[in-house]
Amino acid sequence: MRHRQGRARRPGAALAAVLTWAGLLAGTAGCSGGGVGFGEVFGKPSAAREVIRVTPGDGAAGVPPGGRLSVRVPDGRLESVRVVVSQDAGEREVPGHVSADGLGWRPADDRLAPAARYTVDAVAVDGLGRRSARRTTFTTRVPDERFIGHVVPEDRAVVGTGMIVSLEFSRTLTDRAAVERGVSVTAEPAVEIRPHWFGNDRLDFRPETYWTPGTEVTVALDLRDVEGAPGVYGMQRRTFSFTVGRSQVSVVDAAERTMRVSRDGTVVATLPVTAGASATPTYNGRMVISEMLDVTRMDSRTVGFGGEYDIPDVPHAIRLTASGTFLHGNYWSPGDTFGRANVSHGCVGLRDVRGGGADTPAGWFFDRSLVGDVVEVVHSADRTVDADNGLGGWNMPWRRWTAGSAVH
Repeated sequence: MRHRQGRARRPGAALAAVLTWAGLLAGTAGCSGGGVGFGEVFGKPSAAREVIRVTPGDGAAGVPPGGRLSVRVPDGRLESVRVVVSQDAGEREVPGHVSADGLGWRPADDRLAPAARYTVDAVAVDGLGRRSARRTTFTTRVPDERFIGHVVPEDRAVVGTGMIVSLEFSRTLTDRAAVERGVSVTAEPAVEIRPHWFGNDRLDFRPETYWTPGTEVTVALDLRDVEGAPGVYGMQRRTFSFTVGRSQVSVVDAAERTMRVSRDGTVVATLPVTAGASATPTYNGRMVISEMLDVTRMDSRTVGFGGEYDIPDVPHAIRLTASGTFLHGNYWSPGDTFGRANVSHGCVGLRDVRGGGADTPAGWFFDRSLVGDVVEVVHSADRTVDADNGLGGWNMPWRRWTAGSAVH
């Protein structure tokens, strides 16, 4: 399935030996079950829709700093709430507490930070012991005469070799050249790094080929008082860095229904998968892991489908595109699905158990992945993923990429 949930965890364990999962009891489905219907597993699809209520709402923009943040459930209890505020490529956790009755969460400080992005990850348990997860994001108001860039990756992150530096600006910019001159991305050891604009509000940077493991990348923002549009000036002056870790590239063959995982050029595992069904195939092309969640909710309504599914507790969810393509664990499809049939709504599924198992194919892959790792899909019936869908810039030829600079 393709949907919009997710938040990053950045695990990275070393691989000790070459593993082959093809002989294991198969399991995991993409985003559409085979055999047992979703209604039989979860009850009515709409049952999870109002379990966790977050204010401000998901996707809200320009929230005033005086606005109030709250998380509530109508019954049961909140099991966990984590709120992170991001500013200038740095982030911090917002302290808060769950009420004595377990039905609500409030921050310790009611004041919201200006010009910031908030991410809320909440898990609740209902009266029958069933878990449900929700993730929402919202942004707070930037002063009318100012703009900022939300930057990926975070400061001091350790990432995979496919990481792309991406700045998403809070306003539409008309003087892209002036803004581009205010951003510098350098690497040690040195490599040519070039920018590419997607529209007037997003600027990405990458080298011609994947980063070399061990590379230290520095991003310098010198945007304060840069006029990005008439009367609109930047407000950031900051330098941050991240480190490129080991190389891991995984190739999903949708026709063979396998995923071959290579670490530093050596194949370390071949996992049985289920990809998109014939009516809803998985994108082809190179996709970069941008978020990782232990558990999340997947609702078909958020990605343009009807009410085919609403799964409140999908385990080991790894985001591949902004439009909602995930590689995730699946516990609801029969074991013989994996490696034998493509049944999802566009995601790639790995066998898992409810709650997420460490010794399942999904748990094994999740624990050995980093944000920035590459997952490439081949032999699918769908088109190649767009370069601006998530961190899909590796699908654009270098000549076209470099032509996307506003500075000539």
